[in-house]
Amino acid sequence: MTKKKMNKGGRNLTQGPIGQSIRSLMIPMLMGMVALLSYNIADTYFVGQLGTMELAAISFTFPVSFIVSAVTLGFGIGTASVCARLFGANKLDDVERVAVHAMILGIATGLTIITIGLATIDPLFTLLGANDTTLPVIHRYMRIYYWGGIFLVVPMISNSVLRASGNAKTPAKIMTVAAITNIILDPILIFGLFGFPRLDVEGAAIATVLSNAGTMVASIGAVMFKERLISFRHLWLDKIFDSWRRILHVGLPSLASSLIAPITTAFITYQVARFGQEAVAGFGIASRIEGLMLMALMALSAAVTPFVGQNCGGQQYDRVRLGVRWCFRFSLGYGLLAAGILALFSGPIAGIFTDDPTAIATAKLHMSIV
Repeated sequence: MTKKKMNKGGRNLTQGPIGQSIRSLMIPMLMGMVALLSYNIADTYFVGQLGTMELAAISFTFPVSFIVSAVTLGFGIGTASVCARLFGANKLDDVERVAVHAMILGIATGLTIITIGLATIDPLFTLLGANDTTLPVIHRYMRIYYWGGIFLVVPMISNSVLRASGNAKTPAKIMTVAAITNIILDPILIFGLFGFPRLDVEGAAIATVLSNAGTMVASIGAVMFKERLISFRHLWLDKIFDSWRRILHVGLPSLASSLIAPITTAFITYQVARFGQEAVAGFGIASRIEGLMLMALMALSAAVTPFVGQNCGGQQYDRVRLGVRWCFRFSLGYGLLAAGILALFSGPIAGIFTDDPTAIATAKLHMSIV
C-alpha cells in the first residue's frame, strides 16, 4: 500500500504534551460547537420576539432537533474513530476510502431523516404535548427544517475526517461562519427586513437550512480539494459495506448513548406541557442554555476521539491512559463551575428571551436545579 504523509492541515497527536494535544483539538471544537448552538439560541431569541405561543412552538422542536443532532454526532464519532486510527497507523489510502464511504452513509441517513420526519410531524408533536394552538406553528417550522437533514449529517462526517487528522481549526472556522450567517439571516427572514417578505417561524427554519447547506459545501470542499482526503476509486459494494461496518461498530453505541439526553428531554417536554404552553416556552429557554453550558464537555468528548484513535493506531497506549485521566480532571472542575453559574444567574438569563412571568419562572427553576 502506498504511504502518504499527513495532510497539511493535520496534527500528529502521538507526540508532545498530552494536555496541549487535547486542548489543540478541544478549543477549536468548542468554538465551532458554540457557533452551532447559537443557531438555536438565535432562533429562540428572535422567535421569542414574535410572542410566547411561537416561542412555545419552537421549544417543542428542541428535543426532536436534539435527536437529529445525536444521530449525526454518532456517525461523526464513528467516522472520526476509524479515520484517526488509520491516520495513527499512516494508512492514508484507507482514510480516503473510509471518508467517501462515510459521505455516502451520511447522504443515506439524511434522506431517511427527511422521509421519516415529514411523515411524523403531527403525531409526534401531539404526543409531546403540543395543542391546537402551537401544532400549526410547529408544522410550519419543521416541514422546512427536515429538508435540511442531509445538510446536517454530511458536514458532521466530513468535519470528523478533518478532526481525525488533528485539524480542528478548519471545521471550527466553517461552523463559525455558518453560525454568523444564520444569525444575520434570522431577523431578515423572520421580520421581513430590507425588502424581504415577513416569514415568521418559517424564516427561522429557512435561515437554519441555508446556513447548514453552506456548511456542507464548505466542509466537503475542505476535505476533497484542500486536504485531498476523498477518493472515488473504491466505490465497490463490498468495500462500502466494510467501511460502514467499521464506522457503525463505534457509531451505533455512541448514537445510543447520545440519544439518552434527547429522549429524556422529550419526556420532560411532554410532562411540562401539562402546565401550559408558557411553561414549555420556559423549559425550551432553559434547555438551550443548559446545552450551551455543556458544549465544553461535548467538545472535549469529540476532541478525545481523534487523540485516542491516533495513539491507539500508533500503539501509544500509555498516552491514551494519561489523556483519559486528564479529561476526567477537566470535566470535574468545569462541571462545578457551570453548576454555579446556572444557579446564580438563571433569572437574568431567562429574562433576555421573554417577559412572560410563567416562562421565566419555569426556566429559572430548571436551571437552578439542573
